[in-house]
Amino acid sequence: MKPRHLLHALLFLVTLVTTTLAGAEWRLGKSYFFDQHGFTWAGSLSWEEILQGLPFSLAFLGVLTVHEFGHYFTARYYKVRVTLPYYIPMWLGFTSSIGTMGAFIRIKERIFSRKEFFDIGIAGPFAGFAVALPLLWYGFTHLPPPEYIYQIHPEYQLLGSRYAEFVYQGNGDLSLGRNLLFWIFEQLVADPALLPNRYEIIHYPYLFAGFLALFFTALNLLPIGQLDGGHILYGMMGYERFNRLSPMLFTLFIFYAGLGLIPLDTDLLEYWWLWGGYALYLLIVFKPMFPEVRRSVLIAAGVFSAQIAVQLWWPGVTGYHGWLVFGLVLARAMGIFHPHCPDERPLSKGRIFMGWLALLVFVLCFSPQPFVID
Repeated sequence: MKPRHLLHALLFLVTLVTTTLAGAEWRLGKSYFFDQHGFTWAGSLSWEEILQGLPFSLAFLGVLTVHEFGHYFTARYYKVRVTLPYYIPMWLGFTSSIGTMGAFIRIKERIFSRKEFFDIGIAGPFAGFAVALPLLWYGFTHLPPPEYIYQIHPEYQLLGSRYAEFVYQGNGDLSLGRNLLFWIFEQLVADPALLPNRYEIIHYPYLFAGFLALFFTALNLLPIGQLDGGHILYGMMGYERFNRLSPMLFTLFIFYAGLGLIPLDTDLLEYWWLWGGYALYLLIVFKPMFPEVRRSVLIAAGVFSAQIAVQLWWPGVTGYHGWLVFGLVLARAMGIFHPHCPDERPLSKGRIFMGWLALLVFVLCFSPQPFVID
């Protein structure tokens, strides 16, 4: 095995370990470095408990791997030099990570045509989605009995089947948001008597892995910049039209993400630091869109003013502030615009149809508020 292949294999194995640890934490509702007595270097999970994280790690890494190899084999088909997937392990030792920050392949030479960009971009999400569907089917058709949750939260048993009326009081409780495909499985596939509460899906490894698979599929299919969705839309529209549309879509994305961030029902001077920090954030994310600082300031001021106007007209409206972090990554690391390629010939009708199908997959998978903390 070549040294560079050893690196990819090592990163995969480390990520398998970290996602298994994270999967055990989520499934059991425990933190590895914390027990009932507080912090512990010895670890609060036994080997048997850690192994209970394998269903999550194998399911989630399976979808992630298929997604990345969809890109890889398509690139190799077009004789584009490309690396094997680099997996990114990330585990914190308490229940707030999923054990990884994902995976990526690195394309090592210029892509020649819109068709190649389109095919390489669409192959990953379609491959991952094709694996996520049977994973969700299995998860929703093999739900454990309602008493399963009492193994994780014994205190719920004292409250009976109506425990949800008493235990969720907005004290940092985490629930998963809704997407259309999850709703379809809940309505048409699952036994209603076995469906878990939205706050408890994190303890169901196949459902949790399936939800994350849909979340990352939708994230990659955002039609902005050099995301998979950006490659797809660029292939469909071409260089000039796409690079006019992508900044508009990015602006709408930031507009939604920041809605409700500035509280208007309190003393505004009390939150001067939030006003100033958010204004600076807007300048930072919109600066790459324009060579002139003046235009960046104008678009940032326009988005800020529009958000305040919507909040005044519709009190209580809120976007999803977690998207602001991804917006910063898009603007400063991945890019809002798409590079030009030598062959700008339009796509075939078949590929245009596949592009619209990718939009349908995005709509099915996208959650406006994927992770909600009360």
